[in-house]
Amino acid sequence: MKKLLILLTGSMLFFYQCTSQPTVELLVNEQEKKVDVLIDGQLFTSYIYPVNIKKPVLWPVMSEEGNMLTRSFPLAMKEGDRTDHPHHVGVWLNYGDVNGLDFWNNSEAIPEEDRHRYGTIYHQSIEKAEHGKGSAVLETTAVWKGPDGKPLLNERSRFAFIAKEQYRIIDRTTSLKAVINEVKFTDNKEGMFAIRVARELELPSDQPTKLVDSHGIITEVKNMDNTLVKGNYLSAEGIEGEEVWGTRSRWMKLSGEINEEKVALVIIDHPSNAGYPTYWHARGYGLFAANTLGQKVFSNGKNELNFTLEEGETVTFKYRLVVAHGPVSDEEIDRLADDYAGK
Repeated sequence: MKKLLILLTGSMLFFYQCTSQPTVELLVNEQEKKVDVLIDGQLFTSYIYPVNIKKPVLWPVMSEEGNMLTRSFPLAMKEGDRTDHPHHVGVWLNYGDVNGLDFWNNSEAIPEEDRHRYGTIYHQSIEKAEHGKGSAVLETTAVWKGPDGKPLLNERSRFAFIAKEQYRIIDRTTSLKAVINEVKFTDNKEGMFAIRVARELELPSDQPTKLVDSHGIITEVKNMDNTLVKGNYLSAEGIEGEEVWGTRSRWMKLSGEINEEKVALVIIDHPSNAGYPTYWHARGYGLFAANTLGQKVFSNGKNELNFTLEEGETVTFKYRLVVAHGPVSDEEIDRLADDYAGK
């Protein structure tokens, strides 16, 4: 928030423009299985861990003007949102092949007879919830388990929520420790740090699909209305639109407009991550994912990364999500990426 400061010295008036830091507050509600993140009293996002979505996520993510940037489905029914891929919820981190188990695609929609092939991430505890002017820090623990209930990985995640004048930042640092003899992350396109966005931020498409109607009912739509759909991808290498899928880049921007508010979402990869710079599993229908471990399908077989942890070993992944109010230039994103690389 900008304020005008007026100083009177002798017969001279001096005008200064100063910026006060927003207050970032964390509201822990263990009964409702969530932690709300408020910026100057308004909801920015919530860390939620209900058992029905098979992993902890950040949902929703709200813009400065109060528009929901994440897809509402399956946790809410917003008119016009798609109803595909029920495992795409908010902002999350997991992977499609961990010791042969699929953590990425797991959801309540999986039939009982197929659940033996899927893994689940269970929230365990909130270790820290500190807030104040300009930023807040949330630290959590979780465990990655197979369908038999046996743990494969212990997770510790740190979320730094940073509020600036033009943008808000979520820095996620997640450490995974193997608790069995061997944990294999077999090269897979389904990963790793992702956000599923609202319909307005998708890329225009005329492909028939199922959408939520004004009554909250899922309806088959053959002739898609793209009037309000204005999303577009841009990579650090200057690649745009659908062509970004399967390319490598240290950052990717998805820009668009919701209710006349211009917004941009930027995911920045960290140079310490295995597989840096990441491949992008970014789709026009609203899946926006950085997959640092999956390489084979994106490179048409030229590259492959099969990552293994022995018992007691730990690997750490770092990703930055920038939520910008208004346009954000490539130069500014480069500056944010350089700043993040030094952390």
